[in-house]
Amino acid sequence: MFLAIDQGGHASRVVVFDGDGMQRASAVQQVSMHQPQPDWVEQDADEIALSICRALDDVAGQLGTHCQHIRMAGLATQRSNVVCWDRETGAALSPAISWQDRRAQHWMQQFSDQRVKIRNLTGLLPSAHYGVSKIHWCFEQLAEVKTAHDRGTLACGPLASFLLFRLLKANPFVVDSVNASRTLLWDWRQRHWSVDLLKMFGLVDEYLPQCVANHYPFGERGIGNISVPLTVCTGDQSAALFAGGKPETGSAYINIGTGAFMQCVMPPTKTTTVENPAQENLLRSVVWDDGDNSIQVLEATVNGAGSALLAVANELGISVENAQHQYAHWLASTKNIPLYLNGISGLGSPFWLPQFSSQFVGPHADDAQPPEKMVAVLESIVFLLCLNLKEMHRAGVSLQRIVISGGLSRLDSLCQRLADISQLPVERSPQTEATAKGLAYLLASPEQAWVNASETSRFIPQNNVALNERYQHWHRVLLAAVDKMNTGQKTES
Repeated sequence: MFLAIDQGGHASRVVVFDGDGMQRASAVQQVSMHQPQPDWVEQDADEIALSICRALDDVAGQLGTHCQHIRMAGLATQRSNVVCWDRETGAALSPAISWQDRRAQHWMQQFSDQRVKIRNLTGLLPSAHYGVSKIHWCFEQLAEVKTAHDRGTLACGPLASFLLFRLLKANPFVVDSVNASRTLLWDWRQRHWSVDLLKMFGLVDEYLPQCVANHYPFGERGIGNISVPLTVCTGDQSAALFAGGKPETGSAYINIGTGAFMQCVMPPTKTTTVENPAQENLLRSVVWDDGDNSIQVLEATVNGAGSALLAVANELGISVENAQHQYAHWLASTKNIPLYLNGISGLGSPFWLPQFSSQFVGPHADDAQPPEKMVAVLESIVFLLCLNLKEMHRAGVSLQRIVISGGLSRLDSLCQRLADISQLPVERSPQTEATAKGLAYLLASPEQAWVNASETSRFIPQNNVALNERYQHWHRVLLAAVDKMNTGQKTES
């Protein structure tokens, strides 16, 4: 059996799969999220570590003596979250600062003129969503971090590194390629911390973890009365990509959780390859590195998915938990739907505007009721995904289908809308825990995919005139708002 630890934004999950990809045990522990100020999103790092320990104990109790059949374990985390801790005591010295957090965006703006260099070295763009700005903030603002640095006991790195240190017996101080790549400090060609980027951002590598592959002997963790080797560590979106087996070219893989992430596998490339300029507003991400070979994708990001629904529900004074039970009904029956310009946590690809203001617009915006506004938010996620599908096409990516996963993918009407606008078939696996299953697949490396085609739901594109008119209207309004904002920024500068 194979044990997958999936540490997500609102919960830590531990799921055990057998060699055929069938789930044998699972446990979930909720974790709290805090937003003490605008643009701040953080969690208690100790609470996250404890939640995983409790979930592991729960699974061990379910399996009993069958724990002895667990061969390997793996860990997947949100990729751009950062923690500082003490290497002697293991104590967290900072919160776990979320990928959604943009508290250091003003500091990050000074590197805008280094966009080409940063893109060339990392595959990413200068943004406060990534780890380096969070590490800088910790140095500037947290006395305990400064003290540990002066003592020579400071450790800074992705959340995955902190959890490996705390959960495994040997307290390894390492980081895998996928999580290292989301710091803006990792060179994708060298697979190591970049000397040039460290110098650019005023950091050194003495308090950063050792860079290793995603498949690596990270250490051992006690499960019940046995020790299980943890041999795979990666990011949540990267693991989800493998839920249906090895990802293929010609498919857009979309996983919708707190945000919505689209990944399209790139053909194998040499490190000297000159990038297509049409790809400059998409991310080039490493999703797997076994030490010898790596898999890369072009990635698009919608920052506000589940987080946007939560934010708007709070604004409307309704319970998002109750609303979740109504989404399917609302999507199927709501008529007077306004348009929503979704800038929650910043407008992601292809615009990359961290301060974009969210708002309801269109003919029904002023008199829309809460259900109509929630449907508008759901449609905004679909609209942003479709806009990024066009960006993929412009970048030379040929697509034949969409493979969708994540909590919101359970909504048939959302999947059908995505198919209707994109004019691509949408395929959805019955497996809801895409990250955990993809992680288990990476651990097991089976010869065949763990997906039964007969169990896959398929949504065929239809001619939905009203929906397409709404999308075109939304697209025009969004472009006008983006142009207005960009013009204002140029005027200010």
